[in-house]
Amino acid sequence: MNTKLLMSTSAILMIMIGLVLSFMPKEILSVLDITTTDLTMPLILQLTGALYFGFGIMNWMAKTVLIGGIYAKPLCIGNFAHFMIAALALIKNLMYNSTASKYIWILTIIYALLAIAFGLILMTNPGKKTTD
Repeated sequence: MNTKLLMSTSAILMIMIGLVLSFMPKEILSVLDITTTDLTMPLILQLTGALYFGFGIMNWMAKTVLIGGIYAKPLCIGNFAHFMIAALALIKNLMYNSTASKYIWILTIIYALLAIAFGLILMTNPGKKTTD
């Protein structure tokens, strides 16, 4: 599996989510039809955005690192745990929320695919480069 492509994809996704959550928390709340007069929810979204941005930058910086087997295992496990836990939470939300936004459906599919991809990398050895 091409881990450089996977790491770049996850990095770009996380950086984009991080920037949007950090700089547009009130707009995100309105798109998701969440009304609040409290300043706590936008703050939580901004802090979450900072986490996404930091994790995305980490993935971007490590996109050329050999990943799989014992190589870069903490990075692989961190990504797998993030995408798997989030995918399960999103799936659970879809099971109980029949009127979920199309954005939640799209995010669920993306997260499930990334969880599967990082799970496969976690369980396999990296491919050897052959020279002919």
